Amino acid sequence: MKKIEEYVRKRTKGHDPAHDFDHVMRVCRTAGRIARKEGANPRMVLAAALMHDLVSYPKSHPRARDSSLESARLAARLLPKYGFSAEEVDEISDAIRDHSFSRGAIPGTATGKILQDADRLDAIGAIGIARTFSVGGSEGRPFYSTRDPFCRLRKPDDKVWTLDHFYKKLLRLESGMNTPSARLEAKRRTGVMRKFLDDLRREIQP
Repeated sequence: MKKIEEYVRKRTKGHDPAHDFDHVMRVCRTAGRIARKEGANPRMVLAAALMHDLVSYPKSHPRARDSSLESARLAARLLPKYGFSAEEVDEISDAIRDHSFSRGAIPGTATGKILQDADRLDAIGAIGIARTFSVGGSEGRPFYSTRDPFCRLRKPDDKVWTLDHFYKKLLRLESGMNTPSARLEAKRRTGVMRKFLDDLRREIQP
């Protein structure tokens, strides 16, 4: 596992701050905790978590939706070198392929469910707020619509305004968690985001 970690550290150098090596390691720690609580195979879960963002296109890139698929394909080529069997490679690469929100898939294995939960937990809460505005800044988006910051009278469009991402995706993640332990943590982190939105509303609205 240490050799995989060393490879991933080099591979993710230059990734944006929302998808860099620190993100990978947070997902690994969270996935490891969930695996212990849910009785899953920690070796499989950690390998999937380490390799889940080997390829990470910017959100505005035309191939952004292919990031998880290409990460899965690269992982499938690499994992045999680290002692994983063909069956293990299939399960881990499937987990990586299906973890992303944009793919809209529900993983069929414990490895996949835990990876998806851990990655989505890193998208919400305090760290999720930081990641959201980091991506918005790198894409040059305004923080919010001055006419309707909190999407009361319009559909959210997170390709135009950063704050819309909370309404388009982040506040929906809690209901889609796969494991009981992830659902508990998602509830807490969603509360952090709702408080942030309430505080922001008081600060920016007259």
